[in-house]
Amino acid sequence: MMSDQRESTMTDTVFDLADDLGPAAVIHIHRPAVGLQAILVVDNVAAGPAIGGVRMAPDASLGECFRLARAMTFKNAAAGLPHGGGKSVIIADPGMQPARKQQLVRAFACAISPIADYIPGPDMGTDETAMAWIRDETGRAVGLPREIGGIPLDEIGATGRGLTAAAEVACRHAGIDLAGARVAVQGFGSVGRHAARFLAKRGAVLVAASDSKGAVIDPDGLDIDALAAVKARGGKVTDLAGARAIDRDAIVGVDCDIWIPAARPDVIRADNVDTVRAKLIVQGANIGVTADAERTLHERGVLCVPDFIANAGGVICASVEYHGGSEPQALAVIDEKIRANTEEVLERARDDGIVPREAAEAMAQERVRRAMALTRFGTKLPS
Repeated sequence: MMSDQRESTMTDTVFDLADDLGPAAVIHIHRPAVGLQAILVVDNVAAGPAIGGVRMAPDASLGECFRLARAMTFKNAAAGLPHGGGKSVIIADPGMQPARKQQLVRAFACAISPIADYIPGPDMGTDETAMAWIRDETGRAVGLPREIGGIPLDEIGATGRGLTAAAEVACRHAGIDLAGARVAVQGFGSVGRHAARFLAKRGAVLVAASDSKGAVIDPDGLDIDALAAVKARGGKVTDLAGARAIDRDAIVGVDCDIWIPAARPDVIRADNVDTVRAKLIVQGANIGVTADAERTLHERGVLCVPDFIANAGGVICASVEYHGGSEPQALAVIDEKIRANTEEVLERARDDGIVPREAAEAMAQERVRRAMALTRFGTKLPS
């Protein structure tokens, strides 16, 4: 199982992380002339070329990149997509000047161009425009702007739609009425903003939200449109008029029914899990809750829907785009697959008396191994 690997740190080597599923390839990229440092992990491509986002963060590491790549392997397998999993990280500040960002992203694209078994998509710190730059250099990317034939998954809120579908199923298992449910979102960005909006349409109330600078809370409900407008102007959530500002990390302990991590990895850990007051956690961020914390939550009766089950909307949309589908098709597939997978995982966990992540990983591994059994040597190697 992956629990030990999910606790890995930036000191890990590929040999510490490898198992019989992968990774198929790890590539460190260094282009001193343009100041580019990046890592690409192609984890498993038995089901098809790997789809995985390009993350830009100044503190990204090999351990994080591998864990995210493995999450993509499981996510794509669980969703029944004809793709394996991969991930890449560009080690840089995404808030840099646009011209400098374009230079780095294009240099990264040129470096990965020969790796035909990796299809890049947007992730934290990158967007549809960055994917357009990558496709311009390599001929392949997903999550593209509409103007060049893409389905802009961030614009339509593909991941947020999937989170909402997962939440609707999970609420039944957790005994929560979604209408009137109090929601806290850690990371009010492209994922968290859309999740809050879609949940509000179903009657839920956003009572807390955070970004990298701070957090705000209002037990009577935050104005989602006003908060989105603040963020669109480049402001902080704490700039929202009428809301009470709290410490950024205090959002973990906000009294709510549904808690959604939608930012960085490992935001709920052994040192803060006891402060969680939610009844249900639906993971919008990849590896947002550590394995140990998930077990603690399970023992307390807090239902936790794993990341690669709940947040697969983006990659499902990307796959539909890659294979020539339309936006309405993508939205229908997101709803169908995430509802079915959430139901299956939570039923397996209940029937077997195990943590939902264990049930989800077992389901995903079964699907990956069936694909591997159909390929030469059990797994294909990147081109």
